[in-house]
Amino acid sequence: MEKSSSGMTFSFLKTVFFFSVGSLLATYGWYIVFSCILLYVVFQKLSTRLRALRQRQLDRAAAAVEPDVVVKRQEALAAARLKMQEELNAQVEKHKEKLRQLEEQKRRQKIEMWDSMQEGKSYKGNVRKPPEEDGPGPSTSSVLPKRKSDRKPLRGGGYNPLSGEGGGACSWRPGRRGPSSGG
Repeated sequence: MEKSSSGMTFSFLKTVFFFSVGSLLATYGWYIVFSCILLYVVFQKLSTRLRALRQRQLDRAAAAVEPDVVVKRQEALAAARLKMQEELNAQVEKHKEKLRQLEEQKRRQKIEMWDSMQEGKSYKGNVRKPPEEDGPGPSTSSVLPKRKSDRKPLRGGGYNPLSGEGGGACSWRPGRRGPSSGG
């Protein structure tokens, strides 16, 4: 009989436990799920921040202990800055040289214009800009521009789309002014 009474109490406790847990989950189930998710996200954020904080503290301690590393790092930084400054100075010199060449070229063009004007020739048609060597596009010497006279016009010369003349059965007329009738 003891087996039956202990089995009965066990089954009674089992049903009470399942009913109480079941009713608890039925009532607060979604709240429990969202709370667990929120706790997980917060734990992940805090753990990454704590790892980063520990790593920074270790780096500071290592840097404070080894002054040679700090000196080497500062020397490398100074060398990198010096290299960048030299590159910048070289670019500035190239730019200044290019500007000097452009000024010299403009001066030569003005001299040529003045000479041709003194001789009585038209100076605007003779002066041409030299092709840019730095341009990424195709060279102008290999590409010849087409003349406008070679092309035929798309429409006749007397066509004006705003005049309302010259073409087709489709013509637009404005609507009547005044109140609309009907209704």
